[in-house]
Amino acid sequence: MIQYDSHKWLDHFFDIRGSLVREIIGRVSLCVAWSGAVVAFHNYVAPVGMPIQLHTLMGLALGLLLVFRTSSSYERFWEGRKLWGGIVNETRNLVRSASVYIKGDPALVARLTRWTAAFPWATMHSLRGTGGPWPHITELPPAEAHAAMDAQHPALAVAANMSDCLREAHERELISDIMLTSMDENIQLLVDYLGSCERIHKTPMPFAYAVHLRRALVLYCFTLPFAMVETFGWTTIIDVLIIAYTFFGIEEIGVEIESPFGHDANDLPLEDICTTIHKNIYAQAGI
Repeated sequence: MIQYDSHKWLDHFFDIRGSLVREIIGRVSLCVAWSGAVVAFHNYVAPVGMPIQLHTLMGLALGLLLVFRTSSSYERFWEGRKLWGGIVNETRNLVRSASVYIKGDPALVARLTRWTAAFPWATMHSLRGTGGPWPHITELPPAEAHAAMDAQHPALAVAANMSDCLREAHERELISDIMLTSMDENIQLLVDYLGSCERIHKTPMPFAYAVHLRRALVLYCFTLPFAMVETFGWTTIIDVLIIAYTFFGIEEIGVEIESPFGHDANDLPLEDICTTIHKNIYAQAGI
């Protein structure tokens, strides 16, 4: 994710990274070239102008579609951020409780803390479809760590090891039944947040909606020169450039943020969040 000062928008006016210019430059350039060909044909071969009222009405409908597209995508983006905020909170709560109620066995607290720190990394790699390795993997018991990384779902395997630490603390009477239940709820919530992130990641916008919107965009932008050429002449090319850049850019923003767990410039800074969790809970546990 790109960090910026929202009050200094002129500082980013000419930025390319994260602005999606690279993603839309091809289709916008094609629109501009096509509009130039239409204007030249209109001026030197035969008139091809058409009434502008159709595009005026179609532009209103297209604007509503684009607003819905970006609004739905941002809702998914913000929900993803809230879920990762929940992961931050629950890992802190779990280690905070462990450092107080299991302090009689510092080694067990350290083991639970290390597995807890591994959970967000395992979740991130699960969402991205990558295999790791996780940072600080050498701090975990080697056999258990490699078994978790090779599991069908590594993040669930990590959660199981976290629960096993609580089971051991309960069997050794370091925590009561009530505390076991309370601390296990933190792990259950972590798994719930993982499942919610997977729901966002694995459920794209409906195919029919995406296809119809893109067809409408192409029809609108590539027929727009015919509606503008009689009124604007050669400046139609500039007008089409501005309109195509605006419309294709809005659509691409929706595509960029609808699944916010990847490596794109506008995705969530998952590595930073995982690192923050690691530092916070290690400091809490005193390791």
